[in-house]
Amino acid sequence: MKTTTACAIGLATYVAGLVVGYQGVARRWCLNWGATSDEVARTMPGDELLTEPDIVATRAITIGAEPERVWPWLVQLGPGRGGAYTYDWIENLLGLDMHSANTVLPEFQGLSVGDGFALGAKGPHMRVAVLDPERTLVFASDDGHWVWAFGLYAGTNGVRLVSRNRIATSDAAVPTLLFNRLIMEPGSWVMERKMLLGIKERAEGLEKFSAMSR
Repeated sequence: MKTTTACAIGLATYVAGLVVGYQGVARRWCLNWGATSDEVARTMPGDELLTEPDIVATRAITIGAEPERVWPWLVQLGPGRGGAYTYDWIENLLGLDMHSANTVLPEFQGLSVGDGFALGAKGPHMRVAVLDPERTLVFASDDGHWVWAFGLYAGTNGVRLVSRNRIATSDAAVPTLLFNRLIMEPGSWVMERKMLLGIKERAEGLEKFSAMSR
């Protein structure tokens, strides 16, 4: 009994230490990778669709290309479409059927408000909520728990691609909240960082990728 109690106390102490350490040291950097303080504070289209989120992640990257060269890669995002330009093998371990395209796919360029896709058999269904060509693309989940917005803004050395996730988790159980905080948040940084870098590589090398498709 004493051993079991000691183990429980030790585990609780360890988890508490992880939460405190992540919250105090790494969380802000993880959630705001690449974004300036102004970009984090900026109101983006789609913010009004989930006014009281529990998690807000604003991440950004500079792309040395015009908005019209970035936009096609955003429009074709999604499983069974252009993929997510991140670690496909991780996405597919989760059953998402992601295959990141290296070319602009004409068949997926006609995106409209209301169009959508499902993230796996049990994942959320995302629909286009806002579409302002070469400026803003916002997806919102049917259950109202997730809004994912992309904005293209003028930068000093190209265009700034800003990605913002607003997520509601307040109705989740404590173990789920801990899992989201300690696993999902850092994991989302890993995947989204790769995605932003993937879009940057493709947009800046559009002529190369176009030549590969011919």
